Formats: sequence, C-alpha cells, structure tokens
Amino acid sequence: MNGNGQKTTAPDPYFPANGDPRYRVHRYELALEYRPGPNRLAGTARLSAIAGRAPLTEFALDLAEFKISRVLVNGRAPRYTHRGGKLRIRPAKPLPAGAAFTVEVHWAGNPQPVRSPWGGIGWEELTDGALVASQPIGAPSWYPCNDRPADKASYQISVNTPSAYTVAACGRLLTRTTKASTTTWVYEQPAPTSSYLVGLSIGMYQTVLLGDPGLGGVPQSAHVPAHLLPRFSRDFARQPAMMRLFEELFGPYPFGEYAVVVADEELDVPVEAQGLSLFGTNHVDGARGSERLIAHELAHQWFGNSVTIADWRHIWLNEGFAKYAEWLWSERSGGRTAHEHAAAAHRLLAARPQDLRLADPGRKLMFDDRLYQRGGLAVHAIRRALGDDAFFHMLRDWTTAHRHGVVTTAAFTTHVSLYAAEPMDPLLSAWLYAPTLPPLPPPPPALR
Repeated sequence: MNGNGQKTTAPDPYFPANGDPRYRVHRYELALEYRPGPNRLAGTARLSAIAGRAPLTEFALDLAEFKISRVLVNGRAPRYTHRGGKLRIRPAKPLPAGAAFTVEVHWAGNPQPVRSPWGGIGWEELTDGALVASQPIGAPSWYPCNDRPADKASYQISVNTPSAYTVAACGRLLTRTTKASTTTWVYEQPAPTSSYLVGLSIGMYQTVLLGDPGLGGVPQSAHVPAHLLPRFSRDFARQPAMMRLFEELFGPYPFGEYAVVVADEELDVPVEAQGLSLFGTNHVDGARGSERLIAHELAHQWFGNSVTIADWRHIWLNEGFAKYAEWLWSERSGGRTAHEHAAAAHRLLAARPQDLRLADPGRKLMFDDRLYQRGGLAVHAIRRALGDDAFFHMLRDWTTAHRHGVVTTAAFTTHVSLYAAEPMDPLLSAWLYAPTLPPLPPPPPALR
C-alpha cells in the first residue's frame, strides 16, 4: 500500500522487469564522484528500505552495467549477482516481513543511457558535462534503485566534480564545499520522489534567480550557459507569473523550490524532474517561442511529480494535465482560449487513427502525441461538464488529497464524480476508455 491506501504491489505492466514490489525504499543517500572528461562515475548508495508483507529471502535493485565493488545489507555482506540490469541480493538471513533494513552499494564505471523502445534514456554525456533525463526507465543508468514510479523516497545527493562545473540536482542545495580543484555539492529532496524524477545536470552554468519570491513565495532559480542569458531572460520572464497562476488554479506548489537548467546542447524535448526541469538550447530563442513548454514542465510539478501515477498505464494523468496547463496559461495570459486550443487539438486528432485508449495506451503509444492532445481534450471535456467553479475546486482537492502520493485513473474518475451534478460515467468512459474520438465539447457561454 502507498500513503493513499492504494495497492502498489504488482509489477508495472508496461515494464515488468523494472522494480521489485516486494519492498519499498523510503530514503536514498547517494555520494557520487564524476569526472566529465573520461565520463567516469563512482558512487556509493545507501538505501533505507522496508520489507513487504512476506519475509525477503532475496530482493532486487535496478542498476546498469557498472562494476560493483561492495554490497552490504544491514552492514553484512550478502550473496549477490549482477547481470541484465538487475542486482539480485540474497541477505545472509531472510529479512522479516515489515522489517526496516539498509542496503549499501559501491559502484563505478562509464555511465551511458539504458536502451529503451525510444532509444537511449537516462545518463547523457554532453559535449562538456552531463545530464539525466530518466523517464520512464532511465534511472538505473546512474544509480541503484527500485525503479518503479509508485516507490517514492526522499533523497540526499552529493556530487564531487571539478570546480569549474556547476551541479544542479533536485532539491535544496545544502552545502557546496571546495577542496583543491574539486567541489562537492550536496542537495536534499525531502519530498517523496520517484526514481525516474531524480534530476541531475553538470555543466558550465551561471546561476540566476527568477523574480523575487517574496514572503511565502517559491524560490525559482536557473542554471544557464552565460552566452544564452540575454535570450533566456526574455523567454523565462513570465515563469514567476505562471507559478502564481498555477498556485491559484492547482493549489500550493508542492516542493520547496523550483529550478530550471538550460543545457548547452539541443534536446529533443524538455524533461521534468522533481522540483527541476531541463531544457536545451533549442528551447531558448529570445522570442518566447517555447513558452508553452515552460508552462508544461512547471505543471508537471503538481501532475506527475507530487501526484504520481501508480504505474505507466496512467501516464495520461501526467501529460493530459500538463498539456491542459499550457492551454490555461495561454487563456490567462492573453493568448488563445483553452477552448480554441481544444478545437485545434480535436481537428488534429480527428484526422489520425482512432486506436488510442487514453487510460491504458500500451507501451508503444505511451508517448504518442495523440495521448498528450487527447489528454488535454479529456480534461477540457471534464471542465465543460462540471463548470469552472466545480472543475477548479475538483482540481485543487485532487492535488491536495494526493499530495506526494500515488494515483490511478480509477481514483481520478471516482474523485471527479464527487463534483458533478449529473452522472459522469458516460463522458469519462468515452474519453478515457473508448478509442474513437468523442465530439468536441460545446464552447463556454462567452464564446457562443
């Protein structure tokens, strides 16, 4: 069970080889040394975990093909094997059901992306530095973890690297200590975090603050190559206003701070991590050309990061709401209305194959553009059915009730029905479970 009382003990149906549901981790402490030139990573991980309902005679961690020099369970050496991305550990004595235990792993090697149906994901060596973009199964490319979205834990991440480099990681910077030619950066993320959302970037950056958060505001910072700062300052100028809007619409920002990184390299898409988002040089043009993506990644802090899916079948709960947040920002900042965006998305989808089930798209289609567009449309249809007052009340209650928790589509549909004057089942079934695209919802009265 997770904190919201939902069962999360089954393997992820899309990635059954990843993760181990027989135990859960509640804290990771990672101590890393990274040398950018040779792309050399050495690390020690200490995991604090709790056994599930059955005694553990063995358990597994996910870790790519590094050299392992030491493994300890409760301070004692277990038997272990490491192949095929799985570190299988057999403690000297079985761990009792419900028992707290610690695991320590020492590893080293040249990190590289793990193979996936979408190419290499996870650790990415850049021209000068590195970054991590792990969605959905890239976390084992750089540290040993229980790689399943439902297993959320707090993190402390320490990175030692040459002093010319800036290290950005999810959480709050606790200390930065320079000795000789290297600097150790220590970050703490106390909020429960899925392994795929543990962000890290190492590069030649200047760090700047975005706006003045004021009393009770969210501190926002950015790590940006110096030559991009003039363009960046224009492109991201409205992010503090986005933060204020999303707090109004979605409820309080769920973490202690928010940072963005612009890597000095082009990236296919920006990537969200916990309290941190990663962009590429191609997302900074000085003309606010990627502003919708800034809104999208910020919205993920509520939808996906704080409120996290139990398994990857429910990815629309992340992407549909982040897409709709783009439309809400447009609507509230003087651009096209959400309904105009919805109408454009509907036209787009009507011309494409009708073989996507939003609430369970299958692994092949989980990042299909249709999932994002139809997800946004489904949220819009719910808004039109409920009316604005009930819709935004429903949204804020959803993010509050499941803050730092784990959810499913079924939990969401049950939640939505509480705010409706009429039965919602026909609308929800049509948008979430039937492949055929339903009609465009009627426009709000002001647009008729």
